[in-house]
Amino acid sequence: MNHNEQSVVAEMTDEQFRQHALGTLQKTLGAGGFARFLRVYRPGSGDYTRDRRKWQQGFTVGQIAEEIKKRRENHA
Repeated sequence: MNHNEQSVVAEMTDEQFRQHALGTLQKTLGAGGFARFLRVYRPGSGDYTRDRRKWQQGFTVGQIAEEIKKRRENHA
């Protein structure tokens, strides 16, 4: 996405953005892929930021970074 497209998207209302995003998905995925996306997509619920703070409580940034590094090495 170029700078002009980013600017246009930033100025859209939420509904305009939703319609734009769905149109982009339809063009990219084709009719069958778009139908599948609509069938399997489920919007989340809850407060991710609050939940993340709970499960990360007590960890340092260094510990989290080390865990990420270990997981990447194990899945490489």
